[in-house]
Amino acid sequence: MSESAKTVHVISHSHWDREWYMPYEKHHVRLIELMDTLLGLMEADPEFRSFHLDGQTIILEDYLQVRPEMRGRLEHFVRNGQIQIGPWYILQDEFLTSSEANIRNLLIGLQDASAYDKVSKLGYFPDSFGNMGQAPQILRQAGIDTAVFGRGVKPTGFNNEISGSYSSMFSEMYWESPDGSKVLGILFANWYHNGMEIPTDPKQAALYWKTKLQDAEQFASTPHLLFMNGCDHQPVQTDLSAALNTAREILPEITFVHSNFDDYIASVKAALPEDLAVIHGELRSQQTNGWFTLANTASARVYIKQENQRGQTMLEKVAEPLAAFAALAGKPYPHHLFTYAWKTLMQNHPHDSICGCSVDEVHREMMTRFAKSFRVAEEIALESMTAITSSIDTESVYEGQDAVPFVLFNSTGWKRTGVVVTDVDIQRLPIGSQDRESLISKLKQINPGDYTVVDPKGQAVPAAIEDLGVTFGYDLPKDKFRQPYMARTVRVTFHADAVPPLGYRTYALVRQAEVEASTGSNAADQAHDSREMENEFLAVRIQNDGTLHVTDKRNGRVYQDLGAFDNTGDIGNEYIYKQPEGEQTLTTFGHPAVISLHEKTDFHTSYDIIHEWEIPAGADERLVEEIAGFVPFLERQAQRSEETVTLRLNTRVTLEQGNPFVRFNTRFNNQAMDHRLRVLFPSDVEASVLRADSIFEVAQRDIQPSVEWVNPSNAQHQQAFVNVSDEEGGVTVANLGLNEYEVLRDGRNTIAVTLLRAVGELGDWGVFPTPEAQCIGEQSCEYLFIPHEGGDGRMESFAMAYQEQVPWMSVQTAMQPGALPAEYQFVEWSGANLALSTVKIAKSTGDLILRWFNTTNESAELSWSSSSEVRWYKSNVIEEPGELLPEGSCKLSIGRAEIVTVGGVSKDE
Repeated sequence: MSESAKTVHVISHSHWDREWYMPYEKHHVRLIELMDTLLGLMEADPEFRSFHLDGQTIILEDYLQVRPEMRGRLEHFVRNGQIQIGPWYILQDEFLTSSEANIRNLLIGLQDASAYDKVSKLGYFPDSFGNMGQAPQILRQAGIDTAVFGRGVKPTGFNNEISGSYSSMFSEMYWESPDGSKVLGILFANWYHNGMEIPTDPKQAALYWKTKLQDAEQFASTPHLLFMNGCDHQPVQTDLSAALNTAREILPEITFVHSNFDDYIASVKAALPEDLAVIHGELRSQQTNGWFTLANTASARVYIKQENQRGQTMLEKVAEPLAAFAALAGKPYPHHLFTYAWKTLMQNHPHDSICGCSVDEVHREMMTRFAKSFRVAEEIALESMTAITSSIDTESVYEGQDAVPFVLFNSTGWKRTGVVVTDVDIQRLPIGSQDRESLISKLKQINPGDYTVVDPKGQAVPAAIEDLGVTFGYDLPKDKFRQPYMARTVRVTFHADAVPPLGYRTYALVRQAEVEASTGSNAADQAHDSREMENEFLAVRIQNDGTLHVTDKRNGRVYQDLGAFDNTGDIGNEYIYKQPEGEQTLTTFGHPAVISLHEKTDFHTSYDIIHEWEIPAGADERLVEEIAGFVPFLERQAQRSEETVTLRLNTRVTLEQGNPFVRFNTRFNNQAMDHRLRVLFPSDVEASVLRADSIFEVAQRDIQPSVEWVNPSNAQHQQAFVNVSDEEGGVTVANLGLNEYEVLRDGRNTIAVTLLRAVGELGDWGVFPTPEAQCIGEQSCEYLFIPHEGGDGRMESFAMAYQEQVPWMSVQTAMQPGALPAEYQFVEWSGANLALSTVKIAKSTGDLILRWFNTTNESAELSWSSSSEVRWYKSNVIEEPGELLPEGSCKLSIGRAEIVTVGGVSKDE
């Protein structure tokens, strides 16, 4: 640090975990008290200059929900710059929320702050459990050039105790994304509580400042020292002005300022040395002993992560693109509903919520929010599909046929092949049009076996039709009362081949006499008891212990021992996994399984593999005593109990025609406690690095941890997949809401994906029992094994993993004329190694927004076009219009790891 005169910048704040060791409403009551006190203090004490409202605008909503009469006073202090708000809506966990959820968080935070005419343009990450590598790029695109954060760089131990080597000599450094975007990074080297509860008494203040100044000076690169006056749920220090006056009196050589981040950062920037370190990409505390990275929150309460994946996907990958397509066809885009749905979902995204590391009541309430958000998104998607299908010409396609058309939507960015299941009403009869008996009798006369599925060319599609009988339904017209009906309904399972991306294809149920019968595939001719499955890409053989041997027919590679399970004790907590000392890991390798054919059709084959597995019922009695006695988890001596329970794992493995992957669904009723269950996929690929789907990047990470790492486990975060590969090919394991993986250092580079982690306490700073974190009851997990070739094969496997996150969507329509063809693509694009991230309509402009990211560190070429007459401009992550692209140009050169957004404005406007 420079020897210039020192300035102490005291920034008042309260880090507001919306819910955590108490449920939301208990924290809410205390928030109201804090805000009332703050506003009263600012009116009474002109020397109390500033308060940082924790970077999240939801605090304003939560306060005004109870105190709407305080809006005027609150707005006054925000507009005067005394209360700093934004830029986020909530303080999220960056790795457990999707790429687009991170952007919606920023967009909505900025939009809400704009109502107050003030927003803090600061990348504020005080307590994220690691930081996404693309944060500097995202911030730069949003006009933000500085980030402050508390984790990920320096080694920290329990209660943020410092040890080991440093990524930077100073608390100030430059942070660079993979694309080269760079921001000034400021680490809370002494945490965000190093200036809390400043004494007013001179003797106490002298002791306080002696220690605090030494702690801050050892990390500061400038004479400007940061002191954060607050902590988690910290009440406002009402005598701060007196405390600062005391400090000025006893230390006149130091300037004490009740500051804010704008003033502090400006002072720091003016005094920065030239030798600041540059840190790169993800901040995950890898140069540590590995115990306190909090990565195991990725597996706490897996059911929450699964619901989050379901809800995020329905919003960003289904409802938004479908609503955008409907808008291109003239239907208003429901911005208000999307804002409500996103806000409801994001109320589950704070780090202590989505990480599953709160008390049980918090997570029960989260499940209600997930359901509410999902239902809104589902309704938007249905309304959008209905608007689109009402304009599809089905009459000319199925003219003269007894046809029941329905439309299948592919809202992903790539052509899609797969097995689709949808319910179709062969006939509907209004209730009241006949007496009940006659109505039901007429519907029962229909024979569903008379029907088959055809595509728009009239060709038969491989399908299975299940009769659901007579069912009840209803329509809700926009101009009249509800219209109930009875219907003869069938469940149609069929093979959809190469459905256009960002588009749809119309199918129909047609009487079989009117179409040629479909032909079977070679797969259907296999013996039912062969335990073998095969398509044009893969040959699968199921072994006696339930593991799979898979041969990739494209290159001859054989992958063995796939899909076994391992199980260990866990005497840690919701934050951290800890296996009992000396425990031997249990596996299903070599344990006979019950294997039976579930289904074999022209287009897919599936087997059920059942393991009846005896595992310990929980930890022994010592764990209860150690938790109650607040014994740190690293000092615990508990082992697993000798009592056992049966864990019945029912895994359905499926191979579909047209897809080079094996689909897995594992279901089980967990009755054991204090344990972890994983599924194992040996890659047998020699590689020193892996690739994991992360936030706007496919992050490359070392398989071997740093020399400082002593934790036996090296579990990490993933979004859609993890990959181990070499130049000749490799393995991608995809998942739905299973955010924790580890590549084992076992000589086979085995990919282990956590299916369940059951623990009984919150952990952290106190004793908080969480029995529901044991996840007792029914569980279901979905994942895929995707082998790939070299060259473009790796990216093709990533695209499949991204697609499999997204459900097929379909809706029944009528025989009708229309302006839209039976098969259509609203947006076309191409670009090697690029992933489509979003298709939506911007709220601020009403323009069409498309966003991609480059999954590699190599440049790429992007081209695209839309079905509508659009003039394009390059935008950014907050959807601001930029310079117009040349007339007719729909091409861009994309830099390494670049996030690129384009906007399209109608030429009619």
